[in-house]
Amino acid sequence: MSVDEVAPHRRGRPPTLKDVASMAGVSIATASKALNNRQHVGAATRQRVQSAADALNFSPNALAQGMVAQRSGTVGLLTSDLVGRFSMPVLRGAEDAFGSEKMSVLLADARDDHIRQQHHLRALLSRRVDGLIVVGAQPDPRPSLGQDLGVPVVYAYAPSDDPQDMSVVADDVAGGRLAVDHLIRCGRRTIAHVTGDPTYGASHDRARGAVERLAEEGLTLAGGEVMYDSWSEAWGRGATRLLLDREPALDAVFAGSDQIARGVLDALLEAGKRVPEEVAVIGFDNWEVLATGSRPPLTTIDPALENLGRVAALRLASAIEGRAGHGVESYPCRLVTRSSTAPLH
Repeated sequence: MSVDEVAPHRRGRPPTLKDVASMAGVSIATASKALNNRQHVGAATRQRVQSAADALNFSPNALAQGMVAQRSGTVGLLTSDLVGRFSMPVLRGAEDAFGSEKMSVLLADARDDHIRQQHHLRALLSRRVDGLIVVGAQPDPRPSLGQDLGVPVVYAYAPSDDPQDMSVVADDVAGGRLAVDHLIRCGRRTIAHVTGDPTYGASHDRARGAVERLAEEGLTLAGGEVMYDSWSEAWGRGATRLLLDREPALDAVFAGSDQIARGVLDALLEAGKRVPEEVAVIGFDNWEVLATGSRPPLTTIDPALENLGRVAALRLASAIEGRAGHGVESYPCRLVTRSSTAPLH
């Protein structure tokens, strides 16, 4: 049997029950019984049929008994974001873009678990989705789902590690520049950067943008270095106490996340520092429940995830029509000003 005979989906059509039966060396009826857990099928035969189905990425509910798949009017959104903080804005953007096309988006949360991800992936394919949008839990590269799913895939927020895939991401370097540029325009000169986990590429990208913008003004980071640790309010408080000891003239802090920024604000308040009159604070993420509930409300950099969702939907629609893209596209963040920053008087 040729490669083309056992891998029809690589030629552009989804695999069928006939393909599974042929690969497993059984009749179509036996393949159907095995995949539907019917009686009178031996364990070895059942396993052989299931192995063939897995190898072909065949889903019996999706592509029943040799029918050529037709458009279902649905796409799947597969996420590993436990709380929906990143996936929900992407979902809203995708639904907005698909709205005019009368497409529906089905959301599945893999909870950062590989086995659960595979289960949800099979379930989405069984519903005959026309394509998939994959959203990561963090903005660093994630493993590709591969090229043999039978439907196009677009990655949003977290890019695929395979350059053959299509990914749309926020420009974290430009976001870091934008944050520090705002602080400089507010007249701040002694600017520190407190950020999160140093294993995150996004931490370094945001820091790089910040340092580059400072260098253009002939400035260096207050405290002498980027302060890395955890994405937590506790770290924001601890880092700020250290900064106030090292830099009594501190007049601004760029926090790598809104959670960290909340801790920065708490520590400044405890130290009797007025925000923004004495020290300006800017965060990153525009997590509104945190940013608007801060004292004072937090200026922040918004990675514009709804826009990423819209772009991902447009790229997926093009791929469904046979015009698939490749590589990573970066899109600008935006500044959201609130009361934690203001020009020095």
